[in-house]
Amino acid sequence: MRSVRAVTYRFEDFEVDLAGYELRRGGQPVHVEPQVFEVLSFLLANHGRLVSKDELLDGVWRTRFVSESALTSRLKTLRRALGDDGDAQRVIRTVRGRGYQFVAAVVADEADLREPVELTAEPDKIDQQIRFCTAPDGTLLAYATAGEGPPLVKAANWMTHLDYDWQSPTWRHWLVGLAREHTLVRYDERGCGLSDWAVDRFSFDAWVDDLELVVGAAGLDRFPVLGLSQGAAVAIAYAVRHPEKVTGLVLWGAYGRGRLARAATEQDHREAALDLELARAGWGRHDDTFLQVFTSQFLPDGTHEQWAAFNELQRRTVSPDNAVRFLRTFANIDVTDVAPRVSCPTLVLHARNDLRVPLSVARELAALIPGSRLVPLDSRNHILVEDEPAWPTFLAEVGAFLASLSS
Repeated sequence: MRSVRAVTYRFEDFEVDLAGYELRRGGQPVHVEPQVFEVLSFLLANHGRLVSKDELLDGVWRTRFVSESALTSRLKTLRRALGDDGDAQRVIRTVRGRGYQFVAAVVADEADLREPVELTAEPDKIDQQIRFCTAPDGTLLAYATAGEGPPLVKAANWMTHLDYDWQSPTWRHWLVGLAREHTLVRYDERGCGLSDWAVDRFSFDAWVDDLELVVGAAGLDRFPVLGLSQGAAVAIAYAVRHPEKVTGLVLWGAYGRGRLARAATEQDHREAALDLELARAGWGRHDDTFLQVFTSQFLPDGTHEQWAAFNELQRRTVSPDNAVRFLRTFANIDVTDVAPRVSCPTLVLHARNDLRVPLSVARELAALIPGSRLVPLDSRNHILVEDEPAWPTFLAEVGAFLASLSS
């Protein structure tokens, strides 16, 4: 049993619940991307005091290697969510050339939480650097490098957050395992994590273009690419577009055709439509009931702690509107026409009893990629958890495959 102090800030008709990671107006949730929430939290913790731009960069991004446009964009989004603007400045005041000040009257309510609360401190993570690059349409993309050694590029997949992932039981063991012997390069896709959430161009082609942009920003020459879930299709399309750069593909939980693209029966179509309706109806609710449907498909054998962490991951990484946009785009993915043109060695790994993406879909994809090798692992989880036997097997298979590329 641990005791922690939980703070809820109140100003005007807003509440900011730090423990619940939620902004509310009139008791109703106001959905903002995680980095915007972090900016709000930092300014509230220092309300009344002038906060310099460097302080904000250190406190939110944990680095000053961020363009001023990133900070300006998040503040503009925050002001919009609060019904404020750069002219009125009734909540956040800009002091030109010096910084920002939270000027609205604030009341801080503290509660003593005397119940089991998991206080997972940020683990001793491998050194990570987060940077930003801008797509031609103006979308700001966040990418990160961690570890040392030959590069390994991870194509973006749904529900990631470059900073929070190191604390999340869903992803931290992936990061540690993959960056142990490689320089892991990854990024949050548009509409997700630390990248811009308010984007107009939301398509599979945009995701492939974004991978291309990140590779260029990171200055990479030749490298293997790891693709998880829909990121596998992005990796395949990129490898076909740039065979001179990709030395090998590692695909996990992969599919060549999304749920609608491969739907063969009316029942298949209904299930794909239900996916969208569940996200549309329930993603923004504080109640976990709807989120739990997705969690139980992604992590059927997860613990209650892992389920709770995955529910939290869903809230932190994507808005309700973008969740629907993601699912709609996933459902229509089809790279079966380009998969036969992959020319690099390819390793396809898949949970034998994956509830989210069946093994038969991975078999179909592996059969299309010339010379690929399919390795089924004993698991039901779409995202492998740290304490299941399949996880070390996955790392061993991937390690051996990547070593073979340089031998």
